[in-house]
Amino acid sequence: MDKRLPYNRLLADSPGPEVYSVSRLNEEARAVLEGEFPVVWIEGEVSNLSLPSSGHRYFSLKDTRAQLRCALFQNRAFLFRDGPRNGQQVLARGRLSLYPARGDFQLIIEHIEDAGAGALRRAAEALRLRLEQEGVFATDRKRPLPRFPQRIGVITSPSGAAIRDVLTTLGRRCPAVPVLLYPTPVQGHNAAEAIVRAIQLASQRQECDVLLLVRGGGSLEDLQAFNTESVARAIAACALPLVTGIGHETDVTLADFAADLRAATPTAAAELTSPAQLDWRQGVELLATRLDGALQRQLAHQRQRLGTLAARLERVQPSQRLRAHTQRLDELEQRLQVALRQRLATSTHHLHSLSGHLHALSPLATLERGYAIARRHPAGEVLRRADAVHIGDLVETVLSQGRFQCRITAIDPTPWRPSPPFKPQKS
Repeated sequence: MDKRLPYNRLLADSPGPEVYSVSRLNEEARAVLEGEFPVVWIEGEVSNLSLPSSGHRYFSLKDTRAQLRCALFQNRAFLFRDGPRNGQQVLARGRLSLYPARGDFQLIIEHIEDAGAGALRRAAEALRLRLEQEGVFATDRKRPLPRFPQRIGVITSPSGAAIRDVLTTLGRRCPAVPVLLYPTPVQGHNAAEAIVRAIQLASQRQECDVLLLVRGGGSLEDLQAFNTESVARAIAACALPLVTGIGHETDVTLADFAADLRAATPTAAAELTSPAQLDWRQGVELLATRLDGALQRQLAHQRQRLGTLAARLERVQPSQRLRAHTQRLDELEQRLQVALRQRLATSTHHLHSLSGHLHALSPLATLERGYAIARRHPAGEVLRRADAVHIGDLVETVLSQGRFQCRITAIDPTPWRPSPPFKPQKS
């Protein structure tokens, strides 16, 4: 070797190993990682969480022996409202990659959930498949909902937001239909057993035409009572049509699969089971229009027939036959008039009956029977319980004819009975 040649010339002329640039090595290493591990599931504890203004989430997943850098980019991060948080044990799905600019080995996360919630979800899915195979969720056992329920039953917590939403919706759509509440806890250790008892009680008593099983939104743990086998089987065995409105639109539980109909929310469940007053009124008006049209068509047909008979009589001149036909014509006309009057009377009676039913369902009919509506003044809130007011409060009372204001001087919170007389309790 000629030692007088420059050092770089010596390297170029020698058959040494291939030299990688840093960027080339990182790019090829990333290709190997992404090709070898397309999608993986990782369970670990969140640490070193970073929340930059870009909306991305950077953190590490660790166990007792190692840790892995993770990236949850903004286009995925907005889907997971509850996490991640430092110290949280999570289950993550993603793809392994390498960030060439720094040479960082990392997991690009596509889905993340609480590890406990993941276990609950897997258990619920396994139970769903088993019950589905048994036919608990079979569509051929689903029952139709009554078109005009006489009473609606609601199974839920008496203090939750769900019952308020349901009562508000039913009060707006069909205030004359009574609502029966089966109070039960919808969250907690004993909630599933309480829900089963309430369903069985409603099924045995047959006090309602349809049942609503509702609760507001919450985490998967909050909805666990509705993902139990006992609740699903109780719904399937219920003798009454049952509609569920559990959580939000994205929340689906085993109770929803077992129900005769699943609504996205408690409000939607109330809307699906209640007829609107406007629909009833339009139905009666449609029947009246159809009845009037049928009578007019029948009358026109009879007139035409009468005219035809009269024309034939004119063509047949013998007076005796003419008198006989005239007498027969008079008899037919009288019978026709009697039949039409009877038909009209029957139809009118039926129309008045339908109108009476509609009027009986109106709140105005309730006022005309001597009842009154008490409202807090000046807010206008309808009062349903005596203990909702206090001594000295100003109350507005609405009657069928007018209204008046009065001030509370005494309160008796016991339920009203026709007798004995009012026994106030002063406070």
